[in-house]
Amino acid sequence: MNSNSQSANTDTYSQRLADIVGTAIALLTLTLPVFVIGHYSSTNVQINQQPLVQNFKGSQD
Repeated sequence: MNSNSQSANTDTYSQRLADIVGTAIALLTLTLPVFVIGHYSSTNVQINQQPLVQNFKGSQD
């Protein structure tokens, strides 16, 4: 009987460890690409803005 209870504890520990590792992998899979895309896209963005004020040549009196 004693060996059966030890086996049950080992199985529970293995199941718990597998759940933790699986959760960590899932979180990395979901969050890591977002951070990588955000990191590399923010450094390569080129801002092409039109000037707000246009210079007009006018006659001076």
